[in-house]
Amino acid sequence: MKETFGEYIRRLRTQKGLTLTQLGAYIGVDSGALSKIENGKKELDEKVLPKIAEIFQLDLSELKEEFISEQIAFKIYKSNCSENVLNLAEKKVKYLKQKFVKQGNLNL
Repeated sequence: MKETFGEYIRRLRTQKGLTLTQLGAYIGVDSGALSKIENGKKELDEKVLPKIAEIFQLDLSELKEEFISEQIAFKIYKSNCSENVLNLAEKKVKYLKQKFVKQGNLNL
């Protein structure tokens, strides 16, 4: 995706012909807050992703991956880290998966 998550939501909303108020009511977000989310001034609550996936007929797993990847990208950008941090994070994810599988705890 070559747009922010908020821009993506705006594009989906306008393509479907929904107003901020209509989409906001469906996902349980005030239209003013939704406007700020679309403009990158406020962060979306991850809890509304299932409703967004439902209304726009999207795969929830893919939507969540886009959402989480943007959070990671912004953290790297704001922290002024190099892109090497992604390689380190990937190694850390592999380690955590192994650790929690061994412990029988698959959910973090």
